[in-house]
Amino acid sequence: MDAPLHAEPADVPAELALVAIDMEKYSQIPEARMAVARSDVDDIVTTVLAECRLPAPQDLHRGYKDSGDGAILLFPPSVLARLVDPLLGRLNAALMRYERYRLASSPLLRLRASVHVGPLSLPHHRGNAINETVRLLDSEATRQALSAAKDSTAFLSAALSEIVYQRTVYAGRTPDLGEHHFLRTVARVSNKPGFEQPCRIHVPGLTATAIRPYLTDTPSPTSALSPTTKPSDPPTAPLADRSATFQFHAQVSDSTIAERIDNLRIDRRQR
Repeated sequence: MDAPLHAEPADVPAELALVAIDMEKYSQIPEARMAVARSDVDDIVTTVLAECRLPAPQDLHRGYKDSGDGAILLFPPSVLARLVDPLLGRLNAALMRYERYRLASSPLLRLRASVHVGPLSLPHHRGNAINETVRLLDSEATRQALSAAKDSTAFLSAALSEIVYQRTVYAGRTPDLGEHHFLRTVARVSNKPGFEQPCRIHVPGLTATAIRPYLTDTPSPTSALSPTTKPSDPPTAPLADRSATFQFHAQVSDSTIAERIDNLRIDRRQR
């Protein structure tokens, strides 16, 4: 057996999968109700994690960080796909069940979530991955998507980092969620002008088309690059645009032009 490599300060730490959650309008809950509301969220999250065969927060040891109105949970990267599907859908379903039986005196519970993966140094989990996870959670896109959730009787909006989307949804590891369930956009945070990161927005039960009107800063479907398109590749004009570029009213005899025309539309109305 080969001897283990000696760790160097510049070595890249092992990756961890991260999930962050945040309660909407937690600061507006009366102080006497805050602890109960937070306890209800913790119970919901614990139950959903068990349904997804994921460890409970109390079993994550140093992989659980309380943020007051939410939490950051750290998992082995091997379970990344489960943190997208079925976790997000089941978390929304659990919040819907809670709403059905919620006492009038209890606050309504809606959550924002983000899923990311990246290297974190042990034992204190230092690294950009945590900062990026929180900023995805706090992004304008995730907040605006929660309005889409409200209008569709859902209780969750979520942001996936692009790397999470590529490794899970695009890779075919989310059986109940497809590419059309995720809206491609850019995560920005109003008080963090230096942060800008591509992401995918998801609201359980909605397609990307249904989410799009709620976001104020989203690329149009025709301008977004596909995951397999290289950024340096020139954009290809739609077929309809290319066929309408030239009109000829006589036979084309110039070989240079003729060889470069892929499609020629003949206007038969003039015959």
